[in-house]
Amino acid sequence: MLRPKINLPSDQRKLLRLYTGLDDQARESLVAFAEFLVSRDGGGALREPRRPAEPKPIPRPDSESVIGAIRRLSESYYMVDKSLLLTETSSLMTAHLMHGREAAEVIDELEALFARHFQEHHASSPG
Repeated sequence: MLRPKINLPSDQRKLLRLYTGLDDQARESLVAFAEFLVSRDGGGALREPRRPAEPKPIPRPDSESVIGAIRRLSESYYMVDKSLLLTETSSLMTAHLMHGREAAEVIDELEALFARHFQEHHASSPG
């Protein structure tokens, strides 16, 4: 089967090539991580005006994936600058996916990470 030639920048072609080489679970993880990266600035123009300054409590499901936890915590701690969390979140995600750390243990650390960054954000906020 012939594929149509699409003129994409080289970085997008590389990403597409890498994506197609992944299994379904890894693809889901990559998409979720990309969504996290896009949301790290709080949604930009999509941000809702005048949200409350406190985290939105979302209960932790009994069986939660690390990706699900990142999504849940990003939504709960919407006010925290996600770019400040990127390095540590990436390290924890890598520890889980590549080094086999238990999801529950990584999620515990993610919850502590988001809470700590919220406290730092809250302490530095005026008012």
